[in-house]
Amino acid sequence: MPTLTTIAGKDAPLETTIARLQARLAALGFNVEESAWLNPVAGVHSVHLRDRDCPLLFSNGKGASPLAARASALGEFCERLFSRHFWTHYARGRHSGVVHHAQEKWFPLSGKRWPRGLLTPELRRLYDPEGALTPAELVDFNSGDAARGICAIPATRLRDGETVWFPANIVGNLYLSNGIAAGNTLAEARTQALSEVVERHVKFRVLREGLCLPEVPEAMIARHPHLAAGIAALRAAGFGILVRDASLGGRYPVANVTLLHPQDQGCFASFGAHPLFAVALERALTELLQGRALEALAGFPQPGFDADEIASAPNIEAHFVDSSGIVGWSFLADRPDFEFCDWNFAGDTTAEACFLIDCLHADGHEVYCVDYSQPDFAVCRMLVPGVSEVYPIDDLRWENNRVGAELRPAILALPDLADDDCAELLDALNEHGFDDARPIASLIGLAVDAGSFWEDLRVGELKTLLALAIGDVAAIREGCDWVRHFGQIDAGRRHVYQCIETLLGLALGAVEEASSVVEEDGEYAESYTEFALPTPADWAPWRAALLPMFGAETLAQAESMLAGERRAFGIAAPGEDFAGCALHARLLAAGQRLAAAETAAAGKPAAIGA
Repeated sequence: MPTLTTIAGKDAPLETTIARLQARLAALGFNVEESAWLNPVAGVHSVHLRDRDCPLLFSNGKGASPLAARASALGEFCERLFSRHFWTHYARGRHSGVVHHAQEKWFPLSGKRWPRGLLTPELRRLYDPEGALTPAELVDFNSGDAARGICAIPATRLRDGETVWFPANIVGNLYLSNGIAAGNTLAEARTQALSEVVERHVKFRVLREGLCLPEVPEAMIARHPHLAAGIAALRAAGFGILVRDASLGGRYPVANVTLLHPQDQGCFASFGAHPLFAVALERALTELLQGRALEALAGFPQPGFDADEIASAPNIEAHFVDSSGIVGWSFLADRPDFEFCDWNFAGDTTAEACFLIDCLHADGHEVYCVDYSQPDFAVCRMLVPGVSEVYPIDDLRWENNRVGAELRPAILALPDLADDDCAELLDALNEHGFDDARPIASLIGLAVDAGSFWEDLRVGELKTLLALAIGDVAAIREGCDWVRHFGQIDAGRRHVYQCIETLLGLALGAVEEASSVVEEDGEYAESYTEFALPTPADWAPWRAALLPMFGAETLAQAESMLAGERRAFGIAAPGEDFAGCALHARLLAAGQRLAAAETAAAGKPAAIGA
């Protein structure tokens, strides 16, 4: 019998876990492949894993050995697959099947009152303190199906075992992947998920409050030779490496490794959490180097002085996504805000999970578990309201992705919209105040094909196309000016907009002169709304110069778009079936395979332990 590899914090040997997860993915038709193996220093390995058929399905693994990194990558792939996190940012289409959870429940919309059974009174006050959220704002982004109602997923409150129904809209808007994990048992998965929650909670608190952490003594690091070797190798390569105790005085099982780059003075603070100190420190170290060779450790921002910028939501989000946010100088001081604590909370995975739950309960927080477990392994999402949010709670009012779902049908029908619908969509884009540089694909949840019209379409360009469709001269000129200054749009389309702007400038030269008297009152752009769209006769005197300047094809396209004869460069409307969107189709097909497998397996018991 071959020797099997066991590591701390896991309820099965690595070989068993890998074989189990690989078999499950293969049975579902997912063809995963490994790439980008890295081993920059001793005891640190990482790997990238993705599905051959749909590259949007991918994960990253890290660990102290190649086996540990492979198991990590497979675990992350499965946790994102079975929790449906892979589809969080994408439209799923309206259908009667499962969208978010095999046991999801749909609550019908009924006027301005929230349906009974959603959340608890305390959670409603947390997510909607002013009572301003309407039921329609809780329709999920992925289906956008208001007719079906509000999709909610079941979460078990661990203090008393009660089931609480969380709107998928709230989970998708606020929590992203924070607190999702897979494990050989549910206890192992809960430990992993809660470790992530606690790690990020401590990290965000350190950043927001400008805290300074105590150093971990070298003698304590030396207890774990494989970690000491990795740290020594980084220091030998010329990097400044700080190892800090992030337990905040023994309250949380978190460690920190911070890298200081001598060439560009960049600072990268990596945190890791687990009840076992060695595992927490290993996670901080492997996270620091995941997917990065030593020469790729440049480019992180220098420490900052502005406490408000460091504590801001965008900076916190950057730290969540890839740790590329700014760290404050206060963090790097040698005057810690806490005494060093030599902590280690040993036990089996059940005890470890209970320890983490008790830590959060002791601080007055409720812990909820959303279970996505499979027959042979566990997947869960741990929600800790008031702690594990990645985005601010008021985003539910001001940045709710539900808005994108409302606009999705009209945008996907763009070339076929009637004039009134174009005007209505243009008004909606203006009213919502989206950044003109915002990609339309992310707004509506479209997986875009490389080189397609949708790949680089931005809000500013869409508004210009709608203005062209309805003949709003002022908005056309404003949009063309935006395109000219933005620069990140297909060169061929930019050329057409430049031609349109030139044609309008030539035709409306006299109008500009006549309207110059109102420029001081801020009504300059509005003055053009009094004039009809110009025609080719208006720029006929310059045609001999326009043809060699822009070319016959571009000139003809600009003229047809100005006349409203050609819309959106003549693309075919994908519609809500996403016709012609090959990558999105592959993404949906993957989701359908998963849903079909779960439906077939419904009712079978899960042998995954407590």
